[in-house]
Amino acid sequence: MNEATARPRSQQGLRPLAAVLPYLRRYRGLILAWLTFLALSSAATLTLPVAVRIVIDEGFSAADAAFVDRAFIGLLGVALVLAVSTALRFLFVSLLGERVAADLRRGVYDRLLELDQAFYESTRTGELLSRLTTDTELVQTVVGSGASVAVRSAVTLLGASSMLVVTSPKLAGYAALVIPLVLLPMILFGRRVRGLSRQSQDRIADTSALAGETLGAIHTVQSYTRERAMAARFADAVGRTLETAKRRIHTRALLTAVVILLVFGAITGVLWVGAREVLSGAMRPGDLAQFLLFAVMVAGSVGALVEVWGDVQRAAGAMERIGELLATAPSIADPETPTSPVPPIRGLLRFESVGFHYPSRPDRAALDGFSLDIRPGETVALVGPSGAGKTTVFQLLQRFHDPQQGRILLDGHDLRALPLAIVRGAMALVPQDTVIFGASAADNIRLGCGDAPLDAVQAAAKAAEAHEFIMAQPQGYDTYLGERGVRLSGGQQQRIAIARAILKNAPILLLDEATSALDAQSEAAIQTALERLMEKRTTLVIAHRLATVLKADRIVVLDGGRIVAQGRHADLLAQGGLYAELARLQFTDSPRAAEVPA
Repeated sequence: MNEATARPRSQQGLRPLAAVLPYLRRYRGLILAWLTFLALSSAATLTLPVAVRIVIDEGFSAADAAFVDRAFIGLLGVALVLAVSTALRFLFVSLLGERVAADLRRGVYDRLLELDQAFYESTRTGELLSRLTTDTELVQTVVGSGASVAVRSAVTLLGASSMLVVTSPKLAGYAALVIPLVLLPMILFGRRVRGLSRQSQDRIADTSALAGETLGAIHTVQSYTRERAMAARFADAVGRTLETAKRRIHTRALLTAVVILLVFGAITGVLWVGAREVLSGAMRPGDLAQFLLFAVMVAGSVGALVEVWGDVQRAAGAMERIGELLATAPSIADPETPTSPVPPIRGLLRFESVGFHYPSRPDRAALDGFSLDIRPGETVALVGPSGAGKTTVFQLLQRFHDPQQGRILLDGHDLRALPLAIVRGAMALVPQDTVIFGASAADNIRLGCGDAPLDAVQAAAKAAEAHEFIMAQPQGYDTYLGERGVRLSGGQQQRIAIARAILKNAPILLLDEATSALDAQSEAAIQTALERLMEKRTTLVIAHRLATVLKADRIVVLDGGRIVAQGRHADLLAQGGLYAELARLQFTDSPRAAEVPA
């Protein structure tokens, strides 16, 4: 998705726009209405020069006031048809553009939700947001207005050109000589505009990605007083975007100037010939006026096509970028013939010689020959230094990645043979870094069960020791918690996450330092709630603080992606090794050392 790989694809021309056709087919009624009123407005437009010719040649020469009155009443009627049909054409094509853009955004967003973690490890969120917003906006512009202008101009160009031939074949033949001169710069400049349009969208995406990254970490930026440095970095990105846009705009402006000069220059020359024809009596003044008006229509249509051609080129580049996303298939997906375990899921887990390398770190094994059996209802704690593979176990269990060697079984079924909804629906996660959405407290807790009634939400909050601080908010459970939960403390956010897991009521619990952000008093209360929740559930606990896993049925010690020891706390202390060293480092100077049994 970088610029180097994007450039060859920019040679596809307008072919990426073909991906819009399935979205257009959904609205055949709107398209039919648009084309109907487009035909009416174009017919009315092409009628005007004929009416002018009749007035000049028939009305003035006959000096018949009644005829002139009728002619101008006819012109007014044509204007009325033109006004109404143009307004309705605009209405229907604008609705078409809005609906296609909405469907396109939904399609892109749905695909983004389906893509796996490996995709997001190599792609910036701001880049994706740019495709979801800016790129779809460009497509909407072309479908909702650009396409209408292009079709209307093409129809007018075809109709007016035909009438030029009818009015004066000789003059029309002279005018036709300039057509190759007009098409040549459009073809040559069009290729450059297309490439610059793609580059421009890429630079806009870079800017969006940088802004999203910085604003998402604004606390850290301000803490390290890096505002000016980040502003300079953003200004540099904006500058690169501006330079690319300037090259695109200059190219389009030059193309417009060349085409208009050629078209109007040709018309001027042809009209000079026509004026000589009138003076010699070979042509009537009304015919020349009609030819003039049709020639102006031709010139205006060509100018409009040149203008909209740049927008079409930009939309083609945008649709190319969107098409890349829509064509990206997730590497983690439901199996073609899924297996369904016999309900209810018991929570029997088994890792068989699992080996795994992250795609972004292929030279280092995150897990190597990892084998572990976990009984239903058993509580297993995973401990070890950073990078030992603890989080990877959780990632593979939820099928965010698949192991390259070995397999993982749930109730005797390979995870890869099960639907993702069953695998992930069987697990409730309490992460170390809690994510709070910009929604109410109740809706944030309902992430664990979308259709849960309020009393169930409140019961989960009470069990997670979250009810009191939620009720202290201005609107209780309807209180908006702010983006990323800015209105809550770290401990309060974590209690919301615990309430989600309680509400989900899944047979398998995954606790990743679930009490790390709590003070001692809150931690004791939450630990009691978690112990009640863990009853009769298979529970895996990632712990850096060993004091939180002393009651686990089994402690598994990992180092370098391998299991180096497992057993109860006292047994592992007696064995010495890595666990004993970790315990010594944590408990020797710990204020809770007296609480920790040897």
